[in-house]
Amino acid sequence: MKFRAIQGEILSQESEAIVLYIGEDDILSHEFIYEANNNLENCLSDMASQGQLTGKKGELTLIHTLGHINPKRLLIVGLGKESDLSLDVIRNASAQFARRLRSIGIQRAHTIVPQANMNQIQPSQIAVAITEGALLGLYNFRKHTGKADADGSKLDEIVFVDKPSDRLETFSESIRIGTINAEATILARDMVNQPANFMTPSIMAQIASDIAKSNTLDLEIFSSSDLSKLKMGGLLGVAKGTLEPPKFIIIKYSGDPDNPSNNIGILGKGITFDTGGISLKSAAGMVEMKGDMAGAAAAIASMQAIGKLRPKINVICMVAATENMPSGSAQKPGDVLTTFSGKTVEVDNTDAEGRLVLADALGYASALGLNRVIDIATLTGAIITSLGDVYTGGFTNDQEFWSQLMESSVRTGEKFWLMPMHEDYKRQNISDVADIKNSGGRKAGSITAAHFLAEFVEDMKWIHLDIAGTSTSDRLTGYTIKGATGCPTRTIVQLICSLGNDS
Repeated sequence: MKFRAIQGEILSQESEAIVLYIGEDDILSHEFIYEANNNLENCLSDMASQGQLTGKKGELTLIHTLGHINPKRLLIVGLGKESDLSLDVIRNASAQFARRLRSIGIQRAHTIVPQANMNQIQPSQIAVAITEGALLGLYNFRKHTGKADADGSKLDEIVFVDKPSDRLETFSESIRIGTINAEATILARDMVNQPANFMTPSIMAQIASDIAKSNTLDLEIFSSSDLSKLKMGGLLGVAKGTLEPPKFIIIKYSGDPDNPSNNIGILGKGITFDTGGISLKSAAGMVEMKGDMAGAAAAIASMQAIGKLRPKINVICMVAATENMPSGSAQKPGDVLTTFSGKTVEVDNTDAEGRLVLADALGYASALGLNRVIDIATLTGAIITSLGDVYTGGFTNDQEFWSQLMESSVRTGEKFWLMPMHEDYKRQNISDVADIKNSGGRKAGSITAAHFLAEFVEDMKWIHLDIAGTSTSDRLTGYTIKGATGCPTRTIVQLICSLGNDS
């Protein structure tokens, strides 16, 4: 689906459908709603008086105009109370109205960028949110079914209509940004939704290669022999049980080449299928472990957006990719590995493999001289117990860096919660035979996992995002589709662009 912006009057458009917005606090006060009500013989005010038009969040009201105005249909979208209004409310509303339009066979629709009483949200940001919401809300994954859209129809275009001509360029840029953000999120969703036989480390490396080539990014892909030379014992240890060759993927974007210290690293856990290894998971739910590479998907997809948006900052993406399989050659509980940094790890549980591959990635990031780094991983089931599927768990060693992430999340609507990193938790990772062990037991599992990673951070400002609960959804809600969510791609992109703008 495409978007564009034109100058004109929304009610004058020869359109299959136009979309307007109301809130609970001012149902008929907007000039276009007021004008439409007059032209429709007070139909809207009559519906409002009868409680059929309330402006409540998520309410969609479709009205056939019967020739009273040029558009054939009017779809009124409720945004709820003004005090609760946010970009995410708008984003969800956009997803809902896009699906409604598609379901009734609309191919092209027109809308406005609502601006009245919007809690000081900039119109340009609203246009971004509408674009993102519609594209993400219409997403489906049907690469292996041969089926078209769920209801057999297709919404091809949404046109923003605005009276002043001086805002068209701004809205066109908003459309560009929103489309880039949504397409990156969709790439992450596609990667996670793919069956494991269609998303091996080698296929992931090819996707990274395609992104690098099409966006003029630098690319390195380390094979098993390269990993052996680098002594990446964490990644190689996890890969011992699989026939699929592991890959260490590096994508580089130089947005500020004259200032190499202006940098950030994005690291992704890329376990393309996780059986648990010798510490084998139960069969129930194992099919979901194709998504254990969601962190890698978000990291790679972020680079696609960064390559198009071109912020003034240097970004290095690193993905440690392998399967975690049981076999005669697989690592065993009790084995001791030597990581890239030289620290030794006792493998207490082979199903705590994500932190092993990230240990090598963090060590390599430190060796490259990165000042800031974010790792993204479906790391622990414990974070789901703590936060469910609503908030991503966050861990950090730098409060300012975390605050910058949270400022970006206000724009994207993705939710993050800062978890504690008290020193007392570290004792659960003490090993009798190595520098550290890879599992601290059941208590505070997400925190002890974060402490394990912190051992390899060195002097970098660091954020760890545990997306085990938020990487997938079991239901359709607004722009969040059942299946992979693409979280936290948009927030990572927003953060990097914000840091680039501040440099």
